[in-house]
Amino acid sequence: MSSMSKWVVGLALVGLCGCASDKGAKQPEAAKKEAGQPAPEPIRPQPASNEKVSERDTNTDDKADVWVYSVEERGAEGETRLRMVRKELDINWDGRVDLTTYYDARGEREREAMDLDFDGKVDSVAFYEKGVNVRKERDLNGDGRTDEWAYYERGKLARKERDSTGDGRVDYWEYWEKDQVDRIGEDLDGDGNVDKWSRNAQAE
Repeated sequence: MSSMSKWVVGLALVGLCGCASDKGAKQPEAAKKEAGQPAPEPIRPQPASNEKVSERDTNTDDKADVWVYSVEERGAEGETRLRMVRKELDINWDGRVDLTTYYDARGEREREAMDLDFDGKVDSVAFYEKGVNVRKERDLNGDGRTDEWAYYERGKLARKERDSTGDGRVDYWEYWEKDQVDRIGEDLDGDGNVDKWSRNAQAE
């Protein structure tokens, strides 16, 4: 495959959302465990014993579509208070959670998990530091392992990495400048190092 063809395929994969994951080809959960593969993370984790949940109906259809989980703790003055640790959203109103946001001790968003194809499993996770997105990870083929990583600097996409062969190692790199791909690196022999660089002529 030519460099340009790989470029087109890579960008097409990035642009896809729910249809990017080939869920039909994934192994059953039991087979994955026997093979030593991690099972996909559920979008709705089991609540901890100390978590309290409150429900909201935002579209007035008499069914909950927001679930807020809180834990009881002591404040600075010794008072009892509830601190939100997780929020779950049903964004398409089908009765199932599609997005789960986790909050740190300061109440800031630290992790956001998304179910892009509405199968109950996490496909994409965004990580935050001080409320700012610094990294996104995606499971493109539904095997429970991250295949694609995106890194952000000052809110801008700086680099993407991908494991295109499923061996657990990055073999494709995209470096971004001014909101567009500047150069692409490819590992052709599987040793973890870039063997071929391609530049975006339009970025020069």
